[in-house]
Amino acid sequence: MTKNMANLIDHTLLKADATKDQVEVLCQEAKKHGFFSVCVNSTWIETAVELLKGSDVKVCTVIGFPLGASTSETKGFETKDAIQKGAHEVDMVINIGLLKDGDDVTVEQDIRSVVKAAEGKALVKVIIETSLLTEEEKVRACKLAVQAGADYVKTSTGFSTGGATVEDITLMRETVGPEIGVKASGGVRNREVVEAMVEAGATRIGASSSVAIVQGETGTSAY
Repeated sequence: MTKNMANLIDHTLLKADATKDQVEVLCQEAKKHGFFSVCVNSTWIETAVELLKGSDVKVCTVIGFPLGASTSETKGFETKDAIQKGAHEVDMVINIGLLKDGDDVTVEQDIRSVVKAAEGKALVKVIIETSLLTEEEKVRACKLAVQAGADYVKTSTGFSTGGATVEDITLMRETVGPEIGVKASGGVRNREVVEAMVEAGATRIGASSSVAIVQGETGTSAY
């Protein structure tokens, strides 16, 4: 895999029992292989920022993760706090239940609360959790993310019932058009899957099997 392909990857560690030692390894791997960012829970933002100082690797964190069911006010606060601690990008989870209720106005406002809190200081990716949505709901979620001013739409948290599929990436790309980023995450474990996702329209990959991917192997992690 080329260095350019590695630069599409958000090298991810979001499990509940992640330790400081593991975050240190994550950051070392990201620098070594040239991954675009590390994606960590917010408690590790400052650690990652310090470890990556002087490198081109960005720090990404998650908001309202993994359920998306916290309030918009909470998500807004999380976003501001994450940016203050040094995050360059935030991946927020939509309110999935409200989307299923057809309350598009509130879902858009929820996304906008994060976009507004980021205030141009951090890139915002919107996780729609495709495995829980119908095709019509996926389209609506993507359109709401675009309307709210998000930079990316993203398939999955990696903590639900399924991850990214080529079909979902294709649908998401068709829905958002060429200007908005599309991130494939959840179950991306080898080079062939990465290449298929990129071919379908993905411009970023979220993976915890990143090192295996760049070494031409198949990882075992669910994320």
